[in-house]
Amino acid sequence: MQYRRLGKSSLVVSALGLGCMGMSQSYGTPDDQESAATLHHAIDRGITMLDTADMYGGGTNEELLARTIGKRRNEVVIATKFGNMRMPDGRFLGVNGRPEYVQSACEASLQRLKISTIDLYYLHRVDTNVPIEDTVGAMARLIEQGKVRYLGLSEAGSQTIRRAHATYPIAALQSEYSLWTRDPEDGVLATCRELGIGFVPYSPLGRGILTGQVKSAEFGPKDFRRMSPRFQGDNFQKNLQLVTRIEQIAAEKHCNAAQLALAWVLAQGEDIVPIPGTKRRTYLDQNLKALEISLTPADLRRIDEVAPRGAAAGARYPEEYMNRLGI
Repeated sequence: MQYRRLGKSSLVVSALGLGCMGMSQSYGTPDDQESAATLHHAIDRGITMLDTADMYGGGTNEELLARTIGKRRNEVVIATKFGNMRMPDGRFLGVNGRPEYVQSACEASLQRLKISTIDLYYLHRVDTNVPIEDTVGAMARLIEQGKVRYLGLSEAGSQTIRRAHATYPIAALQSEYSLWTRDPEDGVLATCRELGIGFVPYSPLGRGILTGQVKSAEFGPKDFRRMSPRFQGDNFQKNLQLVTRIEQIAAEKHCNAAQLALAWVLAQGEDIVPIPGTKRRTYLDQNLKALEISLTPADLRRIDEVAPRGAAAGARYPEEYMNRLGI
């Protein structure tokens, strides 16, 4: 396994992490048995960073990790997130970054995870009604209490990142980043590098489409992609054409589209740690092979030609979700 340091922090993790959200929601039917086997297999293969959030599965994703990890706690870095509030039935209630909520959310996650300290604690989305200094200040107090080791933000804009980092050092920023979502290149990545903040891309496989396995937009009733503009109508057909071009390059590199897409993200900098999500051991092993792929400058130029910035058709979230990003 290869390892990378998150920015200027002392937190070193595997070059590929594991996103755990899909084990409990958003993509198909949960399979706790296979998910648990995948978690153990990930650790056996050297993956050290496991990414979850209190909202995933209404807390059940954190509980899944607790049941599975057990005595292997010291082998992993557990990253979880707070701030997005949901009803038990999954309805979204809003973003909460109030200091008193920071404390209670952390304690609830610790209880579900059955651990004494969260390694990396992210603010899942920025609360526009609370100064970021107040939210991060409350997060910093969790470090003083020994409940958290490092702080992170998710989907924050450059000015918010600067203000947060001035309040307390931010170890990592988590945002969507892939061959079809290159928004962080508009300034956020540069800000992170200037400040020494690690960058953790989620959905580096474009919610599955960059694997080349998604050929139809017929998803289950609870699948997130049913309401994603990129998986609808003409947008979906145009995006399939983009994937076909990526598959052609992958074939020449003797790998599949998913491996090429991950190798591209990894090649964007040593400060980048993608967290592709899967609940199946087979796909986990396929993803890890991306670490063996070396992309030359010529390869990267060609990939840029077939998948330039803005190549994806459609917004990456419905409008109401987009309004919560990059604040």
